[in-house]
Amino acid sequence: MVRCHDLVGDLFPHVRALLLERVFFEYGVVRLVAGTQPIGVACPACAAVSNRVHSMYARRLEDTPVGDRPVVIELTVRRLYCENSACMRRTFAEQIDGLTIRYGRRTPSARRLSEAVTVALAGHAGARLAAALHIGVSRTTLLWAIMALPDPAWAVPKVLGVDDFATRRRHHYGTVLIDCETGQPLDLLNGRDAATLAGRLRERPGTEIICRDRAGSYADGARTGAPNAVQVADRFHLWQNLGTAVEAGIRLRIRCLKKAVASPDGLTNDGYGVGATKAMSPIEARIRERHATIHALLAQGHGIRERSPENCTSAVTPSAAMHARRSPNSC
Repeated sequence: MVRCHDLVGDLFPHVRALLLERVFFEYGVVRLVAGTQPIGVACPACAAVSNRVHSMYARRLEDTPVGDRPVVIELTVRRLYCENSACMRRTFAEQIDGLTIRYGRRTPSARRLSEAVTVALAGHAGARLAAALHIGVSRTTLLWAIMALPDPAWAVPKVLGVDDFATRRRHHYGTVLIDCETGQPLDLLNGRDAATLAGRLRERPGTEIICRDRAGSYADGARTGAPNAVQVADRFHLWQNLGTAVEAGIRLRIRCLKKAVASPDGLTNDGYGVGATKAMSPIEARIRERHATIHALLAQGHGIRERSPENCTSAVTPSAAMHARRSPNSC
């Protein structure tokens, strides 16, 4: 025969250190009412053990759901006097190991579950999944929870990727470090100068290959911080630099490229030759014909609004046509 108290302890092992008063179901929520053991508690400032009660107050902790129902622990805790007269803290609130932390509103298991949801799905999607799991948490709370997590530990990679990123373009930049073999982001540095990169490479030596942006500051930083590492450029920056060089060469010779040079078949490099007109659709040919007529009139000294009745049909533009529909005296 399993007693009810033992069964509750198996379902909620983190409440074994409490004085469980009752368990009941109300308004769709499983509620556990409990208090703390009347034992001495160490002061968090001076570690002096005290059992003298100053006051008591209630805490409400959200726990992981059971049987597709949310669980809430209504806990009564004590505020104790510190027995050490030299301690700066006169009173302190007791904390239960493995269950409560300062200002915490969730049990450790509930925090781990919400953190796992946030790491996988982030804010909006994580909040939707949390609601389906009966975890009452908003997207903002999920984001705060993941920002409070410590940075994961990482080993020094064999091939380290170094590139810059912008927090505010043309104003604030940083440096991202990536493990090129696994694609895992490792660290973010505040700045993209040589001293910042060199300092981080000295703190974590052992990198054999540095695949970096081709900026001069990164070259100096890698040479100073990891002199034995081989520096290489990745394919993205090679293609980017090639495209930049080609664009710069074209800009230097753009005037030469704009000159129309006739080809043997009668076409010109600007697309206005006879052969080009034959290959055009009727609408495109009519538009090009009107364009040529308008520029011919402009070359003769006529203004945009100066049109003779016989030239209105061939030299009309969309704006002129709209003006003509509005004006009864126009052609």
